[in-house]
This record gives sequence, structure tokens and C-alpha cells, in this order.
Amino acid sequence: MRPGVLAGLALLLAAGSTAAAQTMPTALLPGSSTLPPAINSTDPKADVAYGAYQRGYYNAAFREATKRLEKNKADAPAMTLLGELYNQGLGLRQDPAKAAEWYRLAADLGDRSAMGLLGMMAIEGRGVKKDPAAGRAWLEKAAAKGEPTASYNLALILLGTGSPDDRTRAAALLRKAAEQEIPAAQHALGILYLKGSGVEKDTMQAAQLFRRAADNGDIAGEVEFSILLFNGEGVPKDEVRAARYFRHAAFRGNAVAQNRIARLYAVGRGVPKNLVEAAAWNMAASAQGLSDAWLTQALAGLSPEERTRAERLAADRMTP
Repeated sequence: MRPGVLAGLALLLAAGSTAAAQTMPTALLPGSSTLPPAINSTDPKADVAYGAYQRGYYNAAFREATKRLEKNKADAPAMTLLGELYNQGLGLRQDPAKAAEWYRLAADLGDRSAMGLLGMMAIEGRGVKKDPAAGRAWLEKAAAKGEPTASYNLALILLGTGSPDDRTRAAALLRKAAEQEIPAAQHALGILYLKGSGVEKDTMQAAQLFRRAADNGDIAGEVEFSILLFNGEGVPKDEVRAARYFRHAAFRGNAVAQNRIARLYAVGRGVPKNLVEAAAWNMAASAQGLSDAWLTQALAGLSPEERTRAERLAADRMTP
């Protein structure tokens, strides 16, 4: 083993790193959380419009929502659904302004999902005039009604103020969203517990939240959980399991995970030592702008044939 390899591995990463760029998730629309009803459902309680939407039958969703509004002009969930179809351009031409109109109608009738969606459009200036204050007001109303994604987005705003009181309130909002299985909120709350920001520092709580986020598909949470697993912080140390999480996130295109699994392959920790695999993952991470001088040195002795194999593997993994 090259001198300094173990020392380099010790810098695997510090927990709480930026595992993936934070993005504001799409708000969850109301409707069935299980398998949606079929379009031709005869169940009088079935939400056929949302069932069609969730199954990807957007034209049918539009027709069913329109029929509902013809019968009940105060059907706020139907309005929210029409707003979403226009907002995303699903089954019809994308029209953010028309989406905002439908969201506002539904929000004025008390629909919490529409409130949260309209709030984000006002903050971003999409479909409506940019107005962060008005947008935040809508998020406040939606969060007060328990809308989880609005709670998450409002928490992000509060975290950006730098105020200790706002951090404490942000943690409470994130907790509400995390309890409703919003993965980005689980990850964000995990970071607060990891750092002791807005809450008492609790690495075990952080690990549990990162694991839940990972199980819900959040790639940043997956990487953070991998880190804690590898280091044995807040959870029993398990390098093999950590490597599996890193590898899974790496195949999903996360540059940090690609870098970390490359380091593990370089020294044989959690996975069999394999310098070709290490080089391939290092190339994939480097292509995303994450270079690693330590890995470059550790892999300097690859033969031309090994480097060619690594390049082929990296090219395959970088292909969408």
C-alpha cells in the first residue's frame, strides 16, 4: 500500500457534508396515497380525477376535474389539480400564469396544497409577479394547515435568516414535514441534529433521519447515512453496509458518493480492493467537478490497459 493511503482514507469525509444540492420538492397533491382508482371506477368515493393524474392519464384527469367543477364551482381540489396540469404542462400546453390562477382560486377556498404551490410561484416569480413576502405569507398559511412541503419550504427560508429563533422554528417545521415522510425534510432535520443547530445535537437522531430519507429515495440523506455508518457515528459501524449505500448513491449519479466509493475501492474497505473500479468512480466524480488529489496519487500506478478499462466503465456510468 502506498504511504499515506490510510491517512488519506481518514479524510474520507466529515459527516454533515454537502451530499447533494438542495432543491425544493414539488408539493404533494391531495388524493389517494395508495394505488389510485381506475378511470372507470364505480366507487362513489373514488377520486377518479386524481386517480387518472397519478396513473399518468393527464387528459382524462383534465376532463374529470373539469366535470367536477361544472357540478361544483367550489371544488378546490379539482382546481388544484387543473393548476398542476397547467403548471407542469401535463396533457396540455404548459401555462404557469393559468396554473397560478387555478391555484389562487383553490387557495382562496382554503386548499392547503394550492396555498403552498402558489407561495412558491410567488417566491420564484413564476406565473405571477415575483413577491417573496406574499409567497412566504402563503407558505405560512399552508404550513399552519399542516401542508408538509410548505412546512419544508418555509423552514428553508427561516434557516436562511441566521436567527437562532428562526432556526428553532425551522426545526419544528422540518419535524412536522419529516413525520409525513417528506424525504428532503428528513435530510435537512438530520443535518440540524448533526450540527446541534436549532435542536440539541443528537447524532443518533441524525442517523435515523438520514436512514429514513434514504429509504424514501433522498440521495443526500443516503450519502449522509453512509458517512455515519462508515464512521460508526450515531449507528453501529458497518463498513460493508456503508459501501453498499455509497455504491447505490454513486450509480444514481451523486458525485460525493462516487468519490467515496472510489476511495473505498482504492484501499479495500467495505469492498474488495479494486483499483480499476476506484479509477472508474474517480473519473465519474471528476467529470462532475469533484477532483481528488489523494486518489490521483493512489491510482498513479495503473497500467495503460487498466486505465482503459476504467475509462470504459466510467463512460458507461456517466451515460444517462
